Amino acid sequence: MFQRLIDDFKDSTGTALRLTSLAAAAAFALLVTTSFLCAAAFILVLDKYGPVPACLTGAAIFFVVTLIAAASYMLRQRALKARAEQAAKSAPSMLADPMVVAAGLQIVRAIGVKRLIPILAVGGLALGFLASRGASAPTGDQAPAE
Repeated sequence: MFQRLIDDFKDSTGTALRLTSLAAAAAFALLVTTSFLCAAAFILVLDKYGPVPACLTGAAIFFVVTLIAAASYMLRQRALKARAEQAAKSAPSMLADPMVVAAGLQIVRAIGVKRLIPILAVGGLALGFLASRGASAPTGDQAPAE
């Protein structure tokens, strides 16, 4: 049971690292390309109309690039949220497994209820963090949001 969680964590971490490095390289290439296009547009407008319209043209180019990046980010966030909600609805409960319930009852009998309450509180917090991380973690076929 825990081996599957560890394997999923290793796979998602490796995939996230590869996708993040690819995204960083693509972002850097886009920055260089945009800079050269803006410089070319600046020189072209500077020769025809002067320095003020040339600066405004450069600002307009970067503003359009910013709008495109913001729109793609918002669409990606919306898709990730929808996918996380769908995964939360379809995820089977671990408490449905009779072996897990039987093991839990044996632990309660062995330790005792009064000693088990603080342990359960800490375990519940850890399970909550794990569930929230698992719902937002990217799968192998999707890129990380940031």
